[in-house]
Amino acid sequence: MDGNDMIVDITPRAANRLREIMNQDANRSLALRVTVQSGGCHGFQYLMSLVSDKEASAEEDTIFEASDGSGARVVMDEPSLELLKGSKVDYTMELIGSQFKIVGNPAATSSCGCGTSFDIKM
Repeated sequence: MDGNDMIVDITPRAANRLREIMNQDANRSLALRVTVQSGGCHGFQYLMSLVSDKEASAEEDTIFEASDGSGARVVMDEPSLELLKGSKVDYTMELIGSQFKIVGNPAATSSCGCGTSFDIKM
């Protein structure tokens, strides 16, 4: 597989929010871990959590850094990256709340209304 295919982008909004969280916590090693698990109303669901980038496994994880110099990082394990390659991590602010969100996932054939689960073509 071409390494260039295994890319996930971080939008400026997501990078800015991650930088704000790092500054609030005075912790420059914070990263957003994105994983995909079986479940949700469409077959797979996105799970996101804040972790230390020091917890990332050199063998199993890939760390993506925002291109804007903010230091914002996203960590993904290999199985999740297979399902999310080519997508973007965004930060949305809506009436129901604010959240990090996966957008533009080329592997997703459908998703639920809130955007936390998706289905893929097998």
